[in-house]
Amino acid sequence: MNISVTKAAKEWGISRTTIYQKVSDGELSRTADKKIDVSEMLRVFGEPISKKRTERSVDTVQSTPLNSQSVQHNTDIEHLLALEKLKNEHLSQQVSDQKKLIENYQQQIGQLNKTLDKANASIQDFAQVRLLEFKKSEQSYEPPLEKEKEKTDNSTVATVEKKKRWWAF
Repeated sequence: MNISVTKAAKEWGISRTTIYQKVSDGELSRTADKKIDVSEMLRVFGEPISKKRTERSVDTVQSTPLNSQSVQHNTDIEHLLALEKLKNEHLSQQVSDQKKLIENYQQQIGQLNKTLDKANASIQDFAQVRLLEFKKSEQSYEPPLEKEKEKTDNSTVATVEKKKRWWAF
């Protein structure tokens, strides 16, 4: 349950300035509509004065130590319950955020796998084309050594001399 700053100040018997200072220090948080959750007020300031007054009047009527202890115990339990609810909400939000993050990563992994599959297909196509080109060139290739063996020794010497001249400076 959310209440305004003015109502919280009246119920807890503190000034609005004190509440605003606690908010700015980060000890107390407000909602987007600038209201304060009652559990936050309980956490920071304890029980409200109006409730304490009614408890005091009941205590004065039945002033037994056992009754005041049980009231204090109930107040402590309510305070702990409010804190646990806040923790539970916070943890639920964290779980939700982590699930969204995991879903985002899974989408990225899926996109990367698609890109990788396309790249692998392109590489395979390229390798097949190059292999075919290599086989064609290998079939039409005649080694120059066999041609030279067919020639006479004189023509081989002439070829060697031409090569020497080519590289001579």
